[in-house]
Amino acid sequence: MKRLLFSLSLLSTCIVAFAQQKEGTVVFERKVNLYKMIPNEQMRSMMPEFRTTKHILLFSDSISVFKLVPEDEAPDPFDGQGGGGGIMRMISRFGGVDGGDLYKNFGQTKAIQTQELGGKTFLIVDTIKPQPWKLSMETKQILGYNCHKATRKMPAPMRVMSAFGRGGGAPPPSDTTKPAAPKEMEVVAWFADVLISPVGPENFGQLPGAILELNVDNGATVFTAKEVKKTVEAKELKEPKKGKVVTQAEYGKLMQQMMSNFGGQGGQRMDFRSHD
Repeated sequence: MKRLLFSLSLLSTCIVAFAQQKEGTVVFERKVNLYKMIPNEQMRSMMPEFRTTKHILLFSDSISVFKLVPEDEAPDPFDGQGGGGGIMRMISRFGGVDGGDLYKNFGQTKAIQTQELGGKTFLIVDTIKPQPWKLSMETKQILGYNCHKATRKMPAPMRVMSAFGRGGGAPPPSDTTKPAAPKEMEVVAWFADVLISPVGPENFGQLPGAILELNVDNGATVFTAKEVKKTVEAKELKEPKKGKVVTQAEYGKLMQQMMSNFGGQGGQRMDFRSHD
């Protein structure tokens, strides 16, 4: 009897180990609610409420690369009536709706974001910061994977979009103005613990399994996995080297300068801090 129990226990352990996946590729659909980002009614009238894009997450047990899938043949959803297309492409580029590739090395706690700005390539180097997730007993199936729920609170990004609607004569806010206290938002993640890598879309992760679904700020941004592949090419996980190395703060100053040049006296002010 003891031999039978031992054999069953060993078999169960082998099955679990066999089911675990240390590398792969996740195809995500990201849906952004633009109206939640932009309170200005005039600007809302120039654009659809939602922006949907496709992304891929390539990962091993300690490295990940998150990137946008180009929409070469897709029509530009920001090209609407009233010449709003140009403005919305600018917001898309500067406001973080569409970004460059994000490389993470969890063993070295290092993150590198590749960005194009003014015809130049920048490598924004930062550290991977701890994320205080609260694990839940709730589970659900996503693409056949048993996923566990995790939540966390974090400061909401501060973006002021209404400045575009003030007109060129309105002066920008003073740099000495005391910023308002940041609001909090909730992030809900569903992760598969058989995908044993602390990866996720954008800056989110550090859970005991890959994130397959993510809901930021009650639907402001939602990532949904559409496909999970069990393979990834090693060359796709190489650290980016081509570009000027800058910090997040240095890149933020460059962004603010370009937005100021774009908007003139009626330009907008935005906060380009990372999620963490």
